[in-house]
Amino acid sequence: MSEQARRPLPHDFHPPVAAFTVVSDDVSEGAPLKEDQVFDGGNLSPHLRWEGFPEGTKSFAVSCYDPDAPTGSGFWHWTVFDIPASVTELPRGAGSGDFAGLPQGAVQVRNDYGTREFGGAAPPPGDGPHRYVFTVYAVDQEKLEADADSSPAVVGFNLRFHAIGRAQLIGTYENPAAG
Repeated sequence: MSEQARRPLPHDFHPPVAAFTVVSDDVSEGAPLKEDQVFDGGNLSPHLRWEGFPEGTKSFAVSCYDPDAPTGSGFWHWTVFDIPASVTELPRGAGSGDFAGLPQGAVQVRNDYGTREFGGAAPPPGDGPHRYVFTVYAVDQEKLEADADSSPAVVGFNLRFHAIGRAQLIGTYENPAAG
């Protein structure tokens, strides 16, 4: 097992919650991301659709995290929350900086690129395959105790106490060494 495969996911440290299902027209479990989801290849958030979330869900949050980034703390590519419970799908490109694909009231915080949008995969050349963990959280309140100036860590802190369900989909991406 590679060192990267052993790196924990952010929710590995959270209490167990109900599992539900997330699927995508753009990301397949364990498969390489499409060029659209790469930083210099389109930079579009993927389509995501979820179902089977627990009763009592009042909103959703969505994140994309690379635990394999060579930072010591991973890399947050996307964090959005306060998605109304009536919304169970985000179209491709919903994470754009103009917020056009997000439902009314949803909040995006800065990613680790420093922008309030989806930031695509961009591992260093030759660093091996990275995992891109798309997680949908079912939340027990309509509004998470965070705002647009919060960091992904603050959002994660609040999700630790308010997530009642979680679904994940993991894609990969590798930037080969320059030859």
